[in-house]
Amino acid sequence: MRRPVIGIVTQTLPGIVGERPNCWVMGHRYVEALRESGAVPWMIPLLPHDPETMNEIFSRLDGVFLTGGVDVDPSRYGESKMPVCGATDPDRDAIELMVLAYALKHHKPVLAVCRGIQILNVALGGTLYQDVSAQVPGTMKHDYFPTANSPSRAYLAHDVTVPTGTRLSEILGEAVVPVNSMHHQAIKDLADGLKPNAFAPDGIIEGVEGTNGQFVMAVQWHPEELAATQPGMRKLFTSFIAAAAA
Repeated sequence: MRRPVIGIVTQTLPGIVGERPNCWVMGHRYVEALRESGAVPWMIPLLPHDPETMNEIFSRLDGVFLTGGVDVDPSRYGESKMPVCGATDPDRDAIELMVLAYALKHHKPVLAVCRGIQILNVALGGTLYQDVSAQVPGTMKHDYFPTANSPSRAYLAHDVTVPTGTRLSEILGEAVVPVNSMHHQAIKDLADGLKPNAFAPDGIIEGVEGTNGQFVMAVQWHPEELAATQPGMRKLFTSFIAAAAA
């Protein structure tokens, strides 16, 4: 059977004068998780000024995978940027919104993680907390970013509760799942067309899925780092690839 082609939008790595030009980059683990699940990963360049080329790329995809990365620019959901908001990448925002519009229109499966759940929510009209700890008093720590002293991206920071009757529940097969956590932003106002399918202990939405039957799945954690140790996380990828293959 033909292996499905899965698009992965890249991110801008700014150039350094005299050392390197501007680059488009993406982490290896995302690519490897897709390859190990049977997909052909396709890295998507950031060419918002050339929609014709972008649509030619999109037309060759069987599915779309949205990864973690820098913050979504708040202007995309009608807000001014606060000091607590981090670095942004306007070209990446533009291309991810374009590829999501294409995928949703043409019923291409979508799997999104971390930043991916956020841009998906924004694409459908939702909003974000620019910083959970600053804007939602009493929330737990969510930003377990790797450091030199604590470098593991697989650190299980907290559990999420997965409601029964959701597609995510069918995939993971458990009502409570331990996850890693490397984010400081999160969904604020949930977009129409999405329903929550996972919650952190403090009530922050940690997962969403589409409501029209199309495979649209997004989680706030990083399952690519857990697929080797948690069968449910591995099945999240293989279920996505099976939908893309179909």
